[in-house]
Amino acid sequence: MATWRLAPGYSLVELLISTAVLGIVMAGVLGLLRSGVGAYGYGAARVEAQQSARAALTRMERELREAGYDPHATGIAPIVAAQPSLVIFQRDLDGNGVVNATRERVTFVLRPGETVLRRDAGSGGQPLIEGVRRFALTYFDPAGQPTTDPARVAAIRMHLEVGLRGPATVMGAEVSLRNRVR
Repeated sequence: MATWRLAPGYSLVELLISTAVLGIVMAGVLGLLRSGVGAYGYGAARVEAQQSARAALTRMERELREAGYDPHATGIAPIVAAQPSLVIFQRDLDGNGVVNATRERVTFVLRPGETVLRRDAGSGGQPLIEGVRRFALTYFDPAGQPTTDPARVAAIRMHLEVGLRGPATVMGAEVSLRNRVR
């Protein structure tokens, strides 16, 4: 009498079930991977926005402190224009008593509808920081009262919101003019 023995292995049903389970597990792993990559991209964008905003504010603070620098005391007005999203200031860096409009007069401006804060030192506006949602300047006189008169500006408060997607990175700084004409 012959006995039939089945060869060891897996049946078709077992293979289909294991493939389905593997597919479900892989779909879960893919979902986790996608969310991890998304979180990394969001975090990297936030760090980039913070670093860019900090660098832009630091540069603006440093240059605004120089506003009105006049080694020969010829009476250079530090602030030429004081508007909510534009400041024009000047300083006599080479000490010749004359402000050169191409190197010694600087403008920081965010034009309406744009997301690029620009610095113009006479050769056209160069990007200082991109992805700007809001740039606001508030000017104060020597008594600490808000003013719009460029001749009375003693301090400037800067407000900067940066970020193309998601919540904005908000930073601010206040700078006192060292060389204000008295």
